[in-house]
Amino acid sequence: MPEMNRLQMLTHILEQNPNDAFARYGLAMEYSNMGQTETALQQFSKLLELHPDYTNGYFMAAQTLAKADRPEEAKVMLNQGIESAQRTGNRHALSEMQAMLDELS
Repeated sequence: MPEMNRLQMLTHILEQNPNDAFARYGLAMEYSNMGQTETALQQFSKLLELHPDYTNGYFMAAQTLAKADRPEEAKVMLNQGIESAQRTGNRHALSEMQAMLDELS
């Protein structure tokens, strides 16, 4: 499926249900993969505002920030993600984010 179709589909889902975490995450990832960093970060921010324990959102937002050469912001996002992973008991995400945080430090 071409990128624009995915973007349109995800946008349509969010128009119908703005609280759909999976669609919001997918939209953020699409923008990130397209190199549209600010738009991706806006979507990650909205996702995490609505769903503060959508742990993978922190990790992928941090990766987007690191890719944009914004390591300090990425570290903040990783620390927030680590807190979320601890709250939810997501040890896999916790170890991945800790490893990325160690790389950035």
